[in-house]
Amino acid sequence: MSTASPATTLHFLTLLAVAAVAAGEDGLTHLHLYIHATIPWFTGANTNASTASLSMGSQQPPWGNPWFGSMGAIDDELRDGPDPASPYLGRAQGMLVQADLGSPAAWCTTVVLAFTEGDYAGSTLVVDGRVDLAADVVERGVVGGTGRFRRARGYSLTTRFGDNPTTPSGNTTVVVFEMDPFVKIIGG
Repeated sequence: MSTASPATTLHFLTLLAVAAVAAGEDGLTHLHLYIHATIPWFTGANTNASTASLSMGSQQPPWGNPWFGSMGAIDDELRDGPDPASPYLGRAQGMLVQADLGSPAAWCTTVVLAFTEGDYAGSTLVVDGRVDLAADVVERGVVGGTGRFRRARGYSLTTRFGDNPTTPSGNTTVVVFEMDPFVKIIGG
């Protein structure tokens, strides 16, 4: 996989939409979600992300990674399919920090899946962890939630699904991520 731009990486952390699978023998419930992430560099006023970074002017930082310290906030659509017309489930909202001096770098992320529609309406699921920009599949921990996901634990796998061109010129403004959380509810 080629190195992603900071904007794409910013949204790589926020991918999902729901099609729940019954709990398996291991007690884990598998959700299959899609995050439709609007990339701010390409979309002007209709962006769903905000970024900030440490600035050293025109000087290269001594640690060699110009994106180190960049922070972002996301608020993307959560849908049950990759198509923009797929049923809307809620929002993938969160924050990330570029906190790796390496190149390619990694982001530390916290994403809250806030379900407003469907079987999980009124519930949230929290996904937390490191996103290695060179990885084809990103694994992060499910560290909690509310409502039907109260005290949830598990893991989530995220991959880039594709892009949805949204302008007549074919410029990509929405990146779609496929997310598969595997969730176990601890206690009641």
